[in-house]
Amino acid sequence: MSEPGFDREWQLADLLDAASLDRLGSGLADLLGGATAIVDGQGKVLWGVAPPQARQEPLVVELEPIGFVASADAGPAALAGAARLLTAVLRAQIRYKMASTLHLEAVAEDFETLKRNHARLAESEHRYKQLSAELEKRVKSQVAQLEERQQMLYQAEKLASVGQLAAGMAHEINNPLGFLRSNLSTFQTYLEAVAKLGGRLGEGEAAWQDLDLPFIVEDGRDLLAESLKGIDRIARIVSDLKSFSNVDRASEEFTDVNSCLQHVAGVMAGQLPAGVELRLDLLPVPGMVCLPGHLNQVFFSLIQNGIQAVRDSGRSGEVRVSSAAGDDGITIRIHDNGVGMASEQLDRAFEPFYTTRSVGAGAGLGLATARNIVLAHSGRIGLESTPDVGTTVTLFFPTPK
Repeated sequence: MSEPGFDREWQLADLLDAASLDRLGSGLADLLGGATAIVDGQGKVLWGVAPPQARQEPLVVELEPIGFVASADAGPAALAGAARLLTAVLRAQIRYKMASTLHLEAVAEDFETLKRNHARLAESEHRYKQLSAELEKRVKSQVAQLEERQQMLYQAEKLASVGQLAAGMAHEINNPLGFLRSNLSTFQTYLEAVAKLGGRLGEGEAAWQDLDLPFIVEDGRDLLAESLKGIDRIARIVSDLKSFSNVDRASEEFTDVNSCLQHVAGVMAGQLPAGVELRLDLLPVPGMVCLPGHLNQVFFSLIQNGIQAVRDSGRSGEVRVSSAAGDDGITIRIHDNGVGMASEQLDRAFEPFYTTRSVGAGAGLGLATARNIVLAHSGRIGLESTPDVGTTVTLFFPTPK
């Protein structure tokens, strides 16, 4: 059998299989009568029997005959008609074969095209996967760097707050230390006067009066009482500072947030600028499980912002801290009547590194850090502000029912 294609020489055996030959041969035999045969171009009988004296009519589908119809009994006209009929069948079969070949070639070409496209897509997918993996790796690396730097900036904000706190505490502690030293120095002089009395006991009342011991005794009592108050004041400052820093508490504990607010207020009391008052309006609230040191940091940062806002306004004012308990939890409000914020500033207030202060005066992490801590305690934080009127920060912490 010849190879399929358009530029080919068709053979009778290529066009008619055994079943087709049997059907066509039987029909021709019925039409022509007697011995009938279908012979290919090389004289090979494909169907029937061709007697030596049989007449043959060529089957021409192009220029050369590809076979013959042979019959011993049919007349020339009938044999020619049968040949034309079979030729028409063969030409139809050629068209079918050509269409089938064209379809198969098109399908094969489409399949090869699909294979090439699939290979290209597979290669592209492989490249994209490699690129995606590399990009994901780089993104993770960048995110890790950003988180590390953000943590460093948060730590810097904490250290700045601690620095301001330490400066205020140093000033606050120096005051009682100063008069304690002065009192003890004076009291030392008084003791020397009392010691001199030992050598003049024979003079009696005259020596007592001459050394001014009645005044020394009275003033000595006052000096000791004042010194004890100074020591108590230092002890209170250290206690508030210790409670604020949470150095000796567990990571989490059941805490009264009013106590946290009182400790923070006590720590900040000595740092209030002239004309700024800090007022607490605390109502009884239930305890809650929290990280007291973290909440202290939130309260310290928000109260400090309020003090700064009042000071920036250039007028006297106050920062008022209130607490109240509701059915769902605890609400804490920190209100100041300072400079306030415009709407565009309010929209960006919780953005990390955004600050309304001058360069170098703040890192812009106070509110962002406070929000993160509040959210970590399953709470909410809200901000309301009006320029030249003041700002109110509202904190809400849910309590278990």
